[in-house]
Amino acid sequence: MMLPRFYPIFDDVAWLRRMLPLGIKLVQMRLKDKPEDALRAQLSEARELCAAHGAVLVVNDHWQLAIELGCDWVHLGQEDLNAADVTAIRTAGLKLGVSTHDKAELARALVLQPDYVALGPIYPTILKKMKWHQQGIEKLSVWKALVGDIPLVAIGGMSTDRATGAFEAGADVVSAVTDITLHDDPENRVKAWLEVCG
Repeated sequence: MMLPRFYPIFDDVAWLRRMLPLGIKLVQMRLKDKPEDALRAQLSEARELCAAHGAVLVVNDHWQLAIELGCDWVHLGQEDLNAADVTAIRTAGLKLGVSTHDKAELARALVLQPDYVALGPIYPTILKKMKWHQQGIEKLSVWKALVGDIPLVAIGGMSTDRATGAFEAGADVVSAVTDITLHDDPENRVKAWLEVCG
């Protein structure tokens, strides 16, 4: 399966309103600490916006809502996997992306036949506190050899300057968060990403 090579992650649908018109074709909504009605409203609008712009929407964590709203993709971290009903996700026809950090987690993910595997953090990240230190660019080559044809997503501390190295090391897709959301000019940063990943 071929996925777009640029994969931004946003924490509010307002970002999608701004950024999807620029040409993003794969995007994740990572919504934390919001009440159920706000989650539903945000994901409903995100689904409609992505459909209008021909983009793939990936829902982080909230797999029940993703099924309910007829979304196409779910992304689960390792802790999320403990509580998720993967059979229900698959029965509903959703594709699945899974986070991995070590070989035990990768082995667990591969049993699920995921539609992509994410490895991170490749570089130090300020997004969230993690027990995992940076994985390093070289680990992408190891992971790609292990996952074969499954798309490999590089995440964590990624920037436009680091994207080429990640692709050369074996990543099929590069994901970015704060490199966009904390940038002085997020729109131009997305345009730069689209050029690098084009």
